[in-house]
Amino acid sequence: MHHIDQDLFLGKVSGFLGGYFLFVAVMNAVAAFYLWRTGRSKELFRVGGLPVTTALFWLAIAMILTIASAFAFGGTPWGMPLVLMDFADWLMSPVVYTVGSLAVLSLMFVARDFFVRPFVAWSGLNIALFLMGLSMTDQDFYSIVGKPDNVPIVGMVFLLGYFTWLGAYKAVINDRRIANGEEPLEALDKEKVLVWPDLVYTELICMVALTALLIVWAIVLKAPLEEPASAVKTPNPSKAPWYFLGLQEMLVYYDPWMAGVVLPSMVVFGLMAIPFLDFNKKGNGYYTIADRKFAYVTFQFGFLVLWVTLIVMGTFLRGPNWNFFGPYEAWDPHKVVALNNVDLSEYFWISALGQARPKAPSDASTAVQLGYILLRESPGIVLLLLYLGALPPALVLYSRFFRDLFVRMGFLRYMVLSNLLLMMMLLPIKMVARWTVNMKYFIAIPEYFLNF
Repeated sequence: MHHIDQDLFLGKVSGFLGGYFLFVAVMNAVAAFYLWRTGRSKELFRVGGLPVTTALFWLAIAMILTIASAFAFGGTPWGMPLVLMDFADWLMSPVVYTVGSLAVLSLMFVARDFFVRPFVAWSGLNIALFLMGLSMTDQDFYSIVGKPDNVPIVGMVFLLGYFTWLGAYKAVINDRRIANGEEPLEALDKEKVLVWPDLVYTELICMVALTALLIVWAIVLKAPLEEPASAVKTPNPSKAPWYFLGLQEMLVYYDPWMAGVVLPSMVVFGLMAIPFLDFNKKGNGYYTIADRKFAYVTFQFGFLVLWVTLIVMGTFLRGPNWNFFGPYEAWDPHKVVALNNVDLSEYFWISALGQARPKAPSDASTAVQLGYILLRESPGIVLLLLYLGALPPALVLYSRFFRDLFVRMGFLRYMVLSNLLLMMMLLPIKMVARWTVNMKYFIAIPEYFLNF
């Protein structure tokens, strides 16, 4: 990735960073004024006997951000410390990023009463915005995040975080009310709103506001148009549109028929099967987590971990030659990563048993050749059968939660549900196996284009 002189680069981005930090400062000042004006400001701690309230705290943050804005406008914007940049590059390595995302989401689910608090959520937003502002002084980070194609994706990440928090916030409030014997908030608002004029006016206002936003967007940002397509020059990296990047990432670990046909089809049929599998009638018409924990966790895992994190990975972490790069690492097209992907059958026959994989004689019949292929891939076939066939009954025997599911759902519905969940888990399992032990396929039958 081409770099220019750092002083020239800072002069180029200083105006943007000055306005950026000033905008975040005004945002916090407005929040402080709102808390003070509405009487919602709460005491956080005391300094010398004087109370420090949330309004005063956010006002102090606004002042700090104003100072950061002044430094940026002066041509010397604050930058990200090198030690934090190295830590972020390690943190966004594929294994740590994937497993860490799952761990963080699990922690946020368990401690959701804490994380949905407005002060905590607003603090997290400020930290994210502040760190992103500091990171903009790094040319490699800026070239990725500031790319016109990626700007809306950055915005959607923040919007996704907001709406995920909003749903969880309302759900936690309803769960508290239900636990106290009260009705959910949605049951208190029974007023009907007419389509005309209320809804139509609202949609008209939103349409006008969105049109104005798109006009400003088109003026400020250059259209992300590339040169005409050429058969002799392929972009490196060549990426699908952002909404297909999760699918493109899955193609790294599965054959096209699996990642492009089987898995998406299972998602569609799984969604169609939900009404027939779901026996819990609670949660209809109101936000809740406590009444539908299993459904909530399953959805968030499938959407956030198996889709959104893959989109973020494909957008910001996949560089030339589809190699992984940290957010502060230069996208070097000459980077070579030595990979020797090995099938499970190779690990079993060659590494573990120290012998060649079974191979049919050259003059063997088709049936004999098929038998040798099944023998060769028997470790993966047996492992997959145990995973999909034996694990669901084992969960019933050793887990009270799945035992209750089995009793309520019956054998057929339980097996369909459990196999859908296990197929969901296969993607992160396959990804981590590829990154850690270079596992290529659990079952590799290239003779019939059947690899899994």
